[in-house]
Amino acid sequence: MTIYFYVEREKPYGCFSNFSAHGFMLDELYWATSEHYFQAQKFINTPSLEKVRQAKTPKDAAKMGRDRSLPLRSDWEQVKDDVMRKAVLQKFKTHADIRAILLATGSDVLVENSAIDYYWGCGKDGSGKNKLGQILMEVRELLRSESK
Repeated sequence: MTIYFYVEREKPYGCFSNFSAHGFMLDELYWATSEHYFQAQKFINTPSLEKVRQAKTPKDAAKMGRDRSLPLRSDWEQVKDDVMRKAVLQKFKTHADIRAILLATGSDVLVENSAIDYYWGCGKDGSGKNKLGQILMEVRELLRSESK
């Protein structure tokens, strides 16, 4: 079976969205959402990291993270998948309720149903890479192996 998710309002799988309000501690800082963490890492060792971390909403954090007037770290394309994996893993390690939802998906395929994102989501025509779905499935396996 395939499970499609997109925004946090969608129940029960909206918690898979990086916009879901499931904060966590990582790198000795508190992050309101995994979107905040992910976007802020584009600006590591700059004042912009803290500005993104303190953004009022994940949408604001995303907008700031996509602002190309800010200097993007030079290795971003090489590290972005690992940054996302680290954030998603910490989010699900921190919150037992959503960890249970993720584990309950069994071996179902998880797909971020974003019509506009062909990298993290499936894109409008389904040809996207679905990297967020892939990372969620990796995290699910990691959590499953740790709970044995």
